[in-house]
Amino acid sequence: MRCILASLSLLTSLVLSAAVQAQPDSLEKLADDFWAWRAKHAPFTSDDVNRIERPGGKRDWSRASIDQRTKDLVGFEARWKKLNPAQWPIPKQVDYKLIGSALSRVRWELEANPRWKRDPNFYIEQTLTALAEALTVPAPYDEPRSREIFARIENIPSILQQGSENLENPPAPFAMVAAQNLGGVRERLRRMASALVGLTTLKPEELNAATDRAADALEKFQQQLKDKLPKLPQRTALGRDAYIWLLRNVALVPFTPEELLAMGRQEWNRAVAFEAYEKNRNKDVPPLKMTTDINTWVKDAAAKELQIRKFLEERNILTVPKWVQHYTLQPTPEYLRTLEFTEHDDFTSSSRLNENCIRYVPEPSEKLGYFWRATAMDPRPITVHEGIPGHYFQLCLSWKNQDPIRRHYYDSGANEGIGFYAEEMMLQAGLFDDSPHTREIIYNFMRLRALRVEVDVKLALGEFTLEQAAKYLQEKVPMDEQTARQEAIAFSTSPGGAMTYQIGKLQILKFLADTRMQQGDRFNLRAFDDFLWKNGNVPIALQRWELLGDASNVPK
Repeated sequence: MRCILASLSLLTSLVLSAAVQAQPDSLEKLADDFWAWRAKHAPFTSDDVNRIERPGGKRDWSRASIDQRTKDLVGFEARWKKLNPAQWPIPKQVDYKLIGSALSRVRWELEANPRWKRDPNFYIEQTLTALAEALTVPAPYDEPRSREIFARIENIPSILQQGSENLENPPAPFAMVAAQNLGGVRERLRRMASALVGLTTLKPEELNAATDRAADALEKFQQQLKDKLPKLPQRTALGRDAYIWLLRNVALVPFTPEELLAMGRQEWNRAVAFEAYEKNRNKDVPPLKMTTDINTWVKDAAAKELQIRKFLEERNILTVPKWVQHYTLQPTPEYLRTLEFTEHDDFTSSSRLNENCIRYVPEPSEKLGYFWRATAMDPRPITVHEGIPGHYFQLCLSWKNQDPIRRHYYDSGANEGIGFYAEEMMLQAGLFDDSPHTREIIYNFMRLRALRVEVDVKLALGEFTLEQAAKYLQEKVPMDEQTARQEAIAFSTSPGGAMTYQIGKLQILKFLADTRMQQGDRFNLRAFDDFLWKNGNVPIALQRWELLGDASNVPK
C-alpha cells in the first residue's frame, strides 16, 4: 500500500511539474525577467534620465560576456515573438510594444550601434561615468555604498583592458575626444580620493591604492589611443539604414530623416522669430542679474520651486501629489567637481522616493557655460525642464505607475519631449510674465532644441563632421565653444538622442490638439497632462493609441 501511495505521490508531482512547465509564457513574466537582466548588464551612459538601480559588483565587457548577452537577447526576443497580442486590450498591446522597444534598444547597443567596438568613449562611460554616477548620491556613504564606490574604482583596469581588446579601428574623432577627456586624469582621481576621505567607510590607504591602479590603466588607455590616431579612419556616421532602424524599432517614431529635418527647420524659424519679438518688446527692460553666490542661488531656487508647484495646481495644469519631494540646487562637492563624466544631478530612484532631488551647481561666474549661465540668471527654466514639472517629477510618477512595465526607461522621446513641452507650456501659461528676459531664455532654448534635430540627423547621415556640428551650434544658438563641443560629441557617439527634445514636443502638441478636437467640451488640460506625465516613459505614438484609439503613428 505504501508503495502504491508513494508511486501516486511521485506521479502527482511529475504531472504538476509538467503542468507548470507547460504554462504559456506571459508578458509580465517576460518583462520581469528582462528588466532584472537589464539591471545587471545595461551600459552606463552620461545621460541622467535613463539611470537605473543596479545590483553591485564587478562589470564585464569581455567578448565572451558580450557573446553571452547576445544569446540572452535572442532568447528574450524569441519569447516576445511567441506571444500573440492581437486580441489583447489596447493598454496591454502598448505594454507589448514597450518590451519590443526595450529589446530593440539592446539590439541597437550590441549590433546596430556597437559602441563597445567602435567608440573609446564608451569605456570611459563604463569606468569614470560609472564612478561619478555613484558619487551623485549625496554623502556620507555607508558601508554598502562605500564598497560599491570602491568596486567601481577597482573595476576600471579590467574594463579598460577589455576595451583595448574589443575596439576595432574606432573613428579617429572618437579616439581623439576620448584621449582629450582623459587629460590630467591621475590628478583628478587623486583629488577625488582625497575629498572622499572621511565620507566613506574605506581606509585611506586602500582607496588611494585602488585610485592609483585606476589612474595607471586610464593613462595607458589614453596613450594607446594617441598611438593609434594616425592610422584610424575619419568617418563617424552610422548611416541612414541604422538611423531609420533606431527610429522605427526603438524610438517608435514614424518619420523619415528628411521629415525630421523639415520639422526642425520650421521650429527653428518659429523660435528665432519669437525670440526677436520678445527682444524687441523688452529692449527697455533692465537685464537680468546673475546670482551673487551659491547660498543665494540655492535659496532662490527653493523658493521658486514652491511657486512653480503652486502655479501648476492653481492654474489647473497638472496634479502634483504631496508625496513628491523637492527639486533642489546644492553646491558641487569637491569629489564630484574633479570628475566631469556625467550629469551632476541625482534624480533619486524607485527605492528613494522619500529623498529630495539634487542638481549640483558650480560657483557663479561670468565664465559659466550656456545652461549654467541661464540658470544663474533665473533657476526656473532649468527647474521646469529638469525638476518640477520636468524630468524628476515625471520619473517619480513613472516609478509609482501601477503598471510595472511602464516604470522603466525605453527611449528619450517621451521623457525629453515632456521636459521641452513643459518649458513652452509654462511660458504660455504665464509663469514667466514677471520676468521678460527669462522669456528670452526660453525662446533661445527653443532655438537650441530645433538645431539639435539638424545636427543629430546630419551627424548620423555623414553630412556633418563632429567639428562642423560643434561650430554650427556655437554660431547658430549661439552658445559657448565648450558646451557646443560637448553637445556635438554626445550627439555623434549616440545618434537619435539629440532630436528627441524637439520631435517629442511636436508629437505631444499634436497629441494634445487631436485629444482636444476628439473630446470637445469634455477636454481638460489637467487630465491630459496627468495622463501624459503618468505614462512619461511611454513613447508618444503609443500614448495616443491608448488614449485616442489611433494607432496610425505606431510604426508597424
